[in-house]
Amino acid sequence: MAERHRVRPDLPAGGHLHARGGLLDDLRRGERTLPQRASLLADVRGLLPLHQPLFVTSDSGPVTGDDGRRHQQAFGLGTFVADHLMIVGAQAAHVHGAFTAHDEWPRDNRPRIALALRLVEPGARRPLTVVHVHGLRDRRGKADTPDRRAQAGRIAHLVEAVREPDDLVVVCGDLNVLPDSQTFAVLGAIGLVDLVGTADTRTSRYPKPVRHAGYVLVSDPGAVRRFDILAQPEVSDHRVLLLEI
Repeated sequence: MAERHRVRPDLPAGGHLHARGGLLDDLRRGERTLPQRASLLADVRGLLPLHQPLFVTSDSGPVTGDDGRRHQQAFGLGTFVADHLMIVGAQAAHVHGAFTAHDEWPRDNRPRIALALRLVEPGARRPLTVVHVHGLRDRRGKADTPDRRAQAGRIAHLVEAVREPDDLVVVCGDLNVLPDSQTFAVLGAIGLVDLVGTADTRTSRYPKPVRHAGYVLVSDPGAVRRFDILAQPEVSDHRVLLLEI
């Protein structure tokens, strides 16, 4: 149906979903010989055969197999777009740091990347620009920092670089900020409105008291047919964010 972009809440991994496909944070792509889920991208792709998979890498680092050998694994964002949707524009950009091939995984200050797609659905009134991002993690907490303020500016710049004047814009992902973050003022300045606010976006798999993580912002709240934060099914430590437009 035109202008109806749905999620797939039955995906086997956590993430933020949109456009009859899915967005997955913390996705890994690597050698499938490891006993762990070394290539989650391929696993999800097998469950979504009628979708185009896209993967952008923020950084990479070592994992060790049962044989003791080290393997280099890519870390980043996975996006799955239903085959009937046409991708007419795409751009990826680091919103914090730059690509790094780590000799050892650092605990903080990891690079972060965002992916922006401009989509056209046959019969729809207007295109859709979707920006997926996984924000900077800081062990000190989710309060604003200079790095997070700079990150918000880079997200806004990416939105402006991809969208066209008539597009409906969606920005979504684990921003790793609090609801009162300056991030929302920066994105609000380019016309984006947050739908999540202070709602709990964590599942029972996340034991910490701060329950804010995932957000969805749109340029036209009136175009939203449905927005839900799903407590079930639990597919990760993040609740699924469901948006229909």
